[in-house]
Amino acid sequence: MTDQEKCLVREINAIQNQVICGDSAVELKKLPDNCIDLTVTSPPYDVFINLLNHKNDNIRLLCVKHLGKFPDSKIVQILAKLFETESNTLVKREIVSSIGRRRLEKNVHILLKFCDDQDPKVVLQAIRGLLYFKDNPLVTKKLRDLQNHENEIISQILKTELVKDNVKKIKSARKNKTEYENLIIKADSRDFLKKLPEGIIDLTFTSPPYYNARDYTIYKSYEEYLTFLEDVFKEVHRVTSEGRFFLLNTSPVILPRVSRKHASTRYAIPFDIHPRIVKLGFDFIDDIIWAKPAPSAKNRTGGFFQHRKPLAYKPNVVVEYVMVYRKKTNKLIDWNMKQYDKEVIEKSKVKGPYEMTNLWQIAPSYDKTHPAPFPKKLVENVIKYYSYENDLVLDPFAGSGTVGTVCNSMNRKYLLIDNNEEYVDTMRKRLNSIKHT
Repeated sequence: MTDQEKCLVREINAIQNQVICGDSAVELKKLPDNCIDLTVTSPPYDVFINLLNHKNDNIRLLCVKHLGKFPDSKIVQILAKLFETESNTLVKREIVSSIGRRRLEKNVHILLKFCDDQDPKVVLQAIRGLLYFKDNPLVTKKLRDLQNHENEIISQILKTELVKDNVKKIKSARKNKTEYENLIIKADSRDFLKKLPEGIIDLTFTSPPYYNARDYTIYKSYEEYLTFLEDVFKEVHRVTSEGRFFLLNTSPVILPRVSRKHASTRYAIPFDIHPRIVKLGFDFIDDIIWAKPAPSAKNRTGGFFQHRKPLAYKPNVVVEYVMVYRKKTNKLIDWNMKQYDKEVIEKSKVKGPYEMTNLWQIAPSYDKTHPAPFPKKLVENVIKYYSYENDLVLDPFAGSGTVGTVCNSMNRKYLLIDNNEEYVDTMRKRLNSIKHT
């Protein structure tokens, strides 16, 4: 932006402030000589209209924003006409937003036309304005048609907005969950989770078995492994309370090569299971990187260290992924927070230092009964950031039971499931729970 244009932007904002704060009939000053020469006359928004054809996109955008603050119906026609010739997407979206914010039924026909635009964000702005008139038959029909829009956000928003809210109250689910608190279950998670009432779990944090990388996990194929996980997570979704979180710890797995004539195979588990989880009805929220100290990694760089030949480079793997998902809902997180009384909220607040980035530096743990236990620090972070006191936390692949141990120390309830008898016996001895099955 040139100095002249920057000066013009400052003057535009100054003029708007005069119009809003002062008398609408006030005589506004002429712009400085080093700017575009414009004399403001009545009506007071003419200065903005005169600049709608300016070559600078930011100036046009600013003028459209200011014009949206004036009630004159003539402005709507000017903006609608500008939309037809405007090439900048930000300006076009602001035009739609300015018209929609007026909430006038006489503008519905204009907003309906915007719904056919190729830019999904323009359509979303139009929908935002039309939802105020969703009882209007023309609007209702258009919004129903848009439920099948090829853009997933448009489709998702409308399917939520146009369906009546039949969500069960969280408080009733809480009554059903007391009999499942502090349990350690020996079972296949796919089978046991089907027995649970819907919506009783407040948080799930788990790390599934590796794909054929340990003796205790043998699957016929990678597809069978992913399907198994999908079956478990389908039930996790059902038993999770509306809007609550599911955190999954996984990492790519390397299967050794059969011989020197064959290459090893690496499976990108976090990325292959992700689309299946989203399809089940979870929204992706965050990806947290769990970084381990370099000495904890298996050495893969020995050969490259010696010969330094390109193409043979293989880094030592020191990270795993903690993918954060939230059960799909049209309600914001504030709604979930309001389910708790002030005392629980105060007790559950995160005190002291906390992780400010998605890179968590945590050393791995070792356990004589389990080859891949959760580090206690990792579980503590997840539980304090994604649950409240007395919440019920599920781990469907409980392993050594670290989730249960941390829940005990942080005043949460746990539900641990594993199909390995040795692991279950170890968990029970460690946790000494009041009630086990």
